[in-house]
Amino acid sequence: MNWSPASGRKDLEASLRRIGGQADDEIDLAEAALFLAALDRPRVSLDRYRHHLTVLARDTKQAFENRTQEDSLSARMEALKAVIFDQHAYRGDSLNYDDLQNANLMRVIDRQKGLPVALGILYIHCARAQGWKIEGLNFPGHFLLRMDAGDDRSIVDPFHGGAERSTAELRAMLKAIGGPEAELRPEHYRPAENRMVLKRLQDNIKVRLLRQHQIREALEVVETMLMFAPAEANLWREAGILHADQENLRAAILALEQCLSLSTSPNARHEAAALLQQLKSNLN
Repeated sequence: MNWSPASGRKDLEASLRRIGGQADDEIDLAEAALFLAALDRPRVSLDRYRHHLTVLARDTKQAFENRTQEDSLSARMEALKAVIFDQHAYRGDSLNYDDLQNANLMRVIDRQKGLPVALGILYIHCARAQGWKIEGLNFPGHFLLRMDAGDDRSIVDPFHGGAERSTAELRAMLKAIGGPEAELRPEHYRPAENRMVLKRLQDNIKVRLLRQHQIREALEVVETMLMFAPAEANLWREAGILHADQENLRAAILALEQCLSLSTSPNARHEAAALLQQLKSNLN
């Protein structure tokens, strides 16, 4: 069969749907992020990017072995920083933070800069390749990582050179986002599942498209997220709202019905039911 962008996209979508059927701990974050990135660049082979991920993991192993004979959290963190930020010169893109390229892992690798969550995925990939324990965190507004080794634990900022963040710094970051009354709570330290890390990556694109009033493109992003997170009720709700905005009433109704079947939140169910009733009345 002859290759075409359309057939390439179908293969990528099939891969994302397979991820949607996997257990969360079976998801390869970096590989899934490459599939998402390739949807915008279906003519570009993933081989070079997969090779680069292999090199990053290999260099991390070598850097760790060269630095110490003792396995410690600080040695692991130093090896990751030495490879990602020193050897391969990745940086957080502070100058053009809202550039959509910063959330596309292929373009992040090309440009060696990106958003916190994109750089965090590289960090996670390198650490997990060594068997090290690392998680994304549900910290609002700025993606952070948590690394554990034995009884030691550290919060790492992948956007700022892998800097370790203290409790005081986390509190200041939270107040800058949520206002002076915001306080650290246990949920801010809760690990983010792999699907939620991917969702957070794509949310960056969706939010920027919505700011630019590119509703159709934002809807495409939400529908892509539903491929790898089909049980996420809030995504079905978003899809319903965006379909309704585009006057795709039947698609909006189907999405909101799916939201109702999955949602466990009384408030979300009530909102979805009210919108669903309104749409059905408009359809008649």
